[in-house]
Amino acid sequence: MFPIDLRVMKQIFPLLLLAFSSFLPCTGAADPGATPADQIKITKEFKDFKVELLYSPPKAQGSWVSMCVDPKGRLIVCDQYDLGLYRITPPPVGGAAEATKVEKINVELSGAQGLVWAFDSLYVLVSKNGKFDSGLYRVRDTDGDDQLDKVELLRALEGGGDHGWHGLLAGPDGKSIYVVAGNATRVRKPERSRVPLIWSEDHLLPRLPDARGFMTDVLAPGGCFYRVDPDGKNWELISNGYRNPYDAAFNRYGDLLTFDADMEYDMNTPWYRPTRVCLVSSGSEFGWRNGAGKWPAYYADSLPAVLDIGPGSPVGMTFGYGAKFPARYQEALFLPDWSYGRMYAAHLTPDGAAYKGEFELIMSGTPLPTTDIVVNPRDGAMYFVTGGWRIQTGLYRVTYTGKESTAPSHPRDRGAKLRALRLKLEKFHGQQDPQAVKTVWPYLGHADRYIRFAARVALEWQNPSEWRERALQETKAPSALTALLALVRVSARDQFHRQPTDPTPDPALQGRVLAALDRIEWRKLNEAQQVEMLRVYAVTFTRLGKPDEASRERLVAKFDPLFRADTRELNAELCSLLAYLQSPSLAAKALALVDQAPTQEEQIEYIKALRVVRAGWTPELRETYFKWFVKAGGYRGGASFAGSLKLIKNDAIATLTEAEQAQLKPVLEAQPVVQTPLQAMQAGLAGHSFVKEWTVAELAPLAERGLSKRGLESGRKLFGALGCFACHRFANEGGAVGPDLTGAGGRFSPRDLLESIIEPSKTVSDLYAPVVITQTDGETLTGQIVYLGTDTVQVSTDMLNPSESTKVERNKIKSIEPSKVSPMPVGLLNQLQSDEILDLLAYVLSGGKPGSQTAGPAALGRPRGNAKSQGRVAK
Repeated sequence: MFPIDLRVMKQIFPLLLLAFSSFLPCTGAADPGATPADQIKITKEFKDFKVELLYSPPKAQGSWVSMCVDPKGRLIVCDQYDLGLYRITPPPVGGAAEATKVEKINVELSGAQGLVWAFDSLYVLVSKNGKFDSGLYRVRDTDGDDQLDKVELLRALEGGGDHGWHGLLAGPDGKSIYVVAGNATRVRKPERSRVPLIWSEDHLLPRLPDARGFMTDVLAPGGCFYRVDPDGKNWELISNGYRNPYDAAFNRYGDLLTFDADMEYDMNTPWYRPTRVCLVSSGSEFGWRNGAGKWPAYYADSLPAVLDIGPGSPVGMTFGYGAKFPARYQEALFLPDWSYGRMYAAHLTPDGAAYKGEFELIMSGTPLPTTDIVVNPRDGAMYFVTGGWRIQTGLYRVTYTGKESTAPSHPRDRGAKLRALRLKLEKFHGQQDPQAVKTVWPYLGHADRYIRFAARVALEWQNPSEWRERALQETKAPSALTALLALVRVSARDQFHRQPTDPTPDPALQGRVLAALDRIEWRKLNEAQQVEMLRVYAVTFTRLGKPDEASRERLVAKFDPLFRADTRELNAELCSLLAYLQSPSLAAKALALVDQAPTQEEQIEYIKALRVVRAGWTPELRETYFKWFVKAGGYRGGASFAGSLKLIKNDAIATLTEAEQAQLKPVLEAQPVVQTPLQAMQAGLAGHSFVKEWTVAELAPLAERGLSKRGLESGRKLFGALGCFACHRFANEGGAVGPDLTGAGGRFSPRDLLESIIEPSKTVSDLYAPVVITQTDGETLTGQIVYLGTDTVQVSTDMLNPSESTKVERNKIKSIEPSKVSPMPVGLLNQLQSDEILDLLAYVLSGGKPGSQTAGPAALGRPRGNAKSQGRVAK
């Protein structure tokens, strides 16, 4: 059902094994009841809201995973397995919970992960978890007695279970419903598509599947969104490339957003992508591929998230429209997290043709495994249910009790112009139109990524004979890159979609594409355009085949001098391309970068590419390469981490001759050197000694004088040497124990950041606060709870080593209370000189991008946005 299922969770990164067993009934209790409302923690920002537990159903009524509202304001819920559908009439707001009325709906249907009331019917999306087959069903009242009595299967569907068929929602046009599908589903032949039917894996280097074998047989397109007519006969593919989204919600402007799952198996690898909010735009692709094949967010043929959240398990979601809440929360996107028992409110604002945002924690509980959430327009309250995996279900209601106005909000539409342009271009998706090429061409080089994407997709739907020559002759570099990417994509369809009537790719086309790329001056491109050019080369080779020897040598000569570059993204793509082209100088250059890279993610990036390189090795370089795997024994990650390194190593061994294998045998068979994070930090600070015990008062005036000319590369190395990457995610690298710091520069001043580092316990974030467990014998244990079992509790007591935990028997626990002490260690800066500290601050405040560090008066003021709700920066 959920993006992270139980059998997966028990094997993945220990931090994510939060509270699964705690959701099971206590020993000896038949129906222990859902978590009481007074045990749900409401954050300070959400303090004027009231949470009520309206109903705690007995086991015989199932574990509820989906919910919708009918026209009379009643709730309809469904069990995950075979225990059916129920209709709930909640009491009036302010009424007694005991007045909640629950009725069994007398139809033979269950296992729904999606419910929606539309077109005078209940639509039910079943993802097979029991006796009911996957399919889209319609349930109606045929005799007008206000009782649903007829079930009609509209379409049988392939796939089911935890990565199967998920959410349903009504389309804003009043003529359709939308279907949310996980990456284990497929509609063999949708009647229509807005996504060009030309997707492929598009891996320049050999595929590296999930090391534990999880869904390795599942290839593109991954999770999808479909638009379906009321009778369920005509399905239109809208968007694909997701891992396992569970639900979605339309905003007031008609844009669809979803909360896509991450893959914790992949944590701390360069291909890991956090749980994220995505704009489900027409024809979009989000690049999910199995294992190490997931496309980075910067690939031009996919789209990025609008907001990264972090580890978790996305479930139902809703905007606050129709709720009697203050305007800020009417506009919020509510995002429950099943695995951590949390609920977030995301606040999105227009950003070009898409959105950007921030999020805050609003409530949490142990347990609070929320599965679905809705706003009931009849009473203006928000309702959510907990359950799943036969966990105890609870039905809760959230109402506002404060003094702010709850009148319907009417925000100013600041993104109307570019959104209208995107929608104009999207009208050409899914069809050929004689006006399309002329209309979209001026926007192929547009500064907004979503506009460029929409224009390219529109172009790919047109007959390439109409625009091939124009693409090959385009002189404006941004437009040329987009047009050439479209051309190579449509000129060679992958085998799955190839039709006998499709034209055979022109064997001379690759040469003409390469010639067109040669005319684009690298030095005149900005960094994003340079990355895009490298992606066009990659797709050219995956779609049109390997270049001839002369072209290969010419391209090696062109790109070899450009490696190494200034950014990790450029280095990653240059390394991959040069590995594919078998550059003889790559091994030495890439290994030098491995030695200097401050994060394991960056090191793995180069090591993974080098696994296929056969040229340019010396015995010394080979030994250096394989010794890295010995050192990497101290690195940590998700459940597939060690296996992925083994697969990389095995691929590299396969490039060795028998003589080389014999010579390298001692290194190949050497046991990994396991280091604790503390030992790794000490090694990273080799050559540093105690300087002084720094204070905020000493450092803040230095930082406030300006950080615009600091050394960001030095700051990045210090961020790694201090162990910051072990706990914090930053610029798509690092762990997830602490908050993601990528956007810290947009919310915090240098003084705030210094205070969080030097005085970490001054304010401890609700998201990351540890607990103090007092045992019956008087012993205490401080840490983060990572597993609550029926009989035991596991506690991570060292944030630098989250894979280690201490087990405590529950019957020996006297109390569990929040700690007032931050898990972040003190004294981190005491081995650094003041200039080094300023470099570190500049790097964090820059978001990892040169030239973007905040140093002006506005940046040096108080935190922007709702900073407190996201916690102190470095906790």
